Amino acid sequence: MPIHKQLLRHATERPDKPALLIDGRSRSYGELNGRAKALYRFLRQLPGSNRRRLDLPGVDKLAALSLGNHIGFAEYFLAATASPNACAVIDPMMPPERIERIIERLAPDVLVVDDDASPSAAIGRRLGVPVITAGAEPFDLTETEGDLPDDAEGIFLIGFTSGTTAEPKAYYRSREQWRRSLDRGRAVFELEDAPSTMCPGALAHGLALYALVEALDAGGTFHSVRKWDPAAVARILSAEEIERLVAVPTHIAGISRASAAEPALTALRDVLTAGAKLDVNGVESMRRLFPNARIREYYGASEIGFMTVSTLVGGARDFPIDRVGQAYPGVEISIRDPDGNDVGTDVPGTIFVRSDLIADGYLWGDDGQAFRVSEAGATVGDLGELDENGMLRVIGRAGGMMISGGNNVYPAEVESALKACPGVEDAVVFGLPDAYYGQRIVAVVSGDASDTKMLADHCARQLARFKIPRQFYHIASWPMTSSGKISRGQVEAAVISGDGLVLRLSA
Repeated sequence: MPIHKQLLRHATERPDKPALLIDGRSRSYGELNGRAKALYRFLRQLPGSNRRRLDLPGVDKLAALSLGNHIGFAEYFLAATASPNACAVIDPMMPPERIERIIERLAPDVLVVDDDASPSAAIGRRLGVPVITAGAEPFDLTETEGDLPDDAEGIFLIGFTSGTTAEPKAYYRSREQWRRSLDRGRAVFELEDAPSTMCPGALAHGLALYALVEALDAGGTFHSVRKWDPAAVARILSAEEIERLVAVPTHIAGISRASAAEPALTALRDVLTAGAKLDVNGVESMRRLFPNARIREYYGASEIGFMTVSTLVGGARDFPIDRVGQAYPGVEISIRDPDGNDVGTDVPGTIFVRSDLIADGYLWGDDGQAFRVSEAGATVGDLGELDENGMLRVIGRAGGMMISGGNNVYPAEVESALKACPGVEDAVVFGLPDAYYGQRIVAVVSGDASDTKMLADHCARQLARFKIPRQFYHIASWPMTSSGKISRGQVEAAVISGDGLVLRLSA
C-alpha cells in the first residue's frame, strides 16, 4: 500500500494518537501499525492458492476483505496491501450470488469476514477458501517484528464496480497511481495539518476507502459508523468537533434532516462531496448546517480517479453550481464526438481524460460500454461539455439516455432542474415504454413539493418542452445502496409495480 512509510512515521512520532474511531471503538497509530505487522506476518505464512487463475504479476498473497465498516478493516487492509500482497475489497451487502461469483473468480489465499455466520463466510468455506473472522483471529497479534514493506510497484488493490449486466467488473490499481494521487491530494485538499475526518460511507466503496487512506496518510483521525445512521453521525460530528466531512450528497441531506433542531456544526471547516451532483438546495442547507465550512465537490470514477474539483462556498472565488469544476492537477479533459474528434467548447460530447491516475484496466467484466482507453484518453462514457474557462458540466451517462418523441433526453439534466425547484429535496428521472413517445419521462421527487403543475411549470422555465416529465411521483424515503446512493433500480421498479413506495401525483 502506498502509505506504509507514513504509517510507520505517525506510529513512531504519535503512537497514542487515535488513527480511527468506529462506533466508539478505536485504534491508535501505534496499535494500528503493530496489529497490521502481525497480520502481515500471518499472511506471508499462508500457503498460496493452487486455484488462482488470475494473472497478477508480482503478487504473492491475495487477501479478500468482506468486512464492512469493521474496526479491523484498516489493519487488515494495511497488511493485505503491503508488498508483495494485494487486496480485494468486497461489499458484504452485495447479493450473495454476486459475492460468490467474485470469490470463485478471485480464488484468494484468504477471505476475511466480520461475522462467521455471514453469507460471505459460508460462500468462502463452500469454495474451499480459508476464512478468518476479524476479532477472533487464531494467531498471536503481538508478534510485530519488522516493518510493513512499501517499496514494490505493481498491483495492490482490486475493486468492483457495476457493469451493464449483473456481473460485477473487477478493476485493479497500482501503488504508483495512489502514491501520485495522495501526494497531490494533500495539497489540493489542504491536509498537511492532519484534520479529523468523518466519512459515514461504506469502506468497500471508493469514496470512503480513499477518505480512510488519505486520513491515515496525513496522520489525522478517521471517524465512521458500522451502519448508516444520520442522527448518530450528526452527534459524532458535534461531540468530536470534527473538522472535515467527506460524504455523498444523500448522506449530507440525511445529516441535515437529523440536525434540523440542533445548533450549527461550527467546528467543521471542510465538506467534500462526490458521487452525485450537488444542487442549490443542498448547498444552501449545508451553509446553514456548516456555517464555517468550505464546500467542495469532485467528479471522478473508480477506474479513472479524480477528474475535476470545485469550490462552491468559501473559496477565493465560488464556482458555478451547474459545473463540476476544473481539471484536477495532472489531468487533461477533452470532449469528443463519436469519431473521437475534439468538439471544442460549449458543445456536448463524451468526456475523455488524460491522466497518470487512471486504473490499469479490468481483470474481468469489461463490457466495452463504460471504461475504455484510446488515443484520445480514457472515458467511462459520461457526457458533458467544457466552457471557455475549462469548467466541466456533466450531462449524464450515454447508456442512461432516454429517447422521447424522437428527442434525446438525459436524466441528469432533468433531475438538476427539479432539484432547483422549491420544496424538492431530491429527484430521480427515468424513461418508461410508451406507445406514442417511445419513452415517457417519469420523475420521482422527495420533499414538500406535491403539486404536479408547479413542478412542470418549474421545469418549463429551465428545460425544452420535450424534456418535461409527463408523470410525477412522490417518495417519502429513498431506498439506498450500500455506497449511500439512491437505488434507482428500486425506485423505477416501485413505479412500475405500484407497490406503495411511491405515490402518483395528480395532475
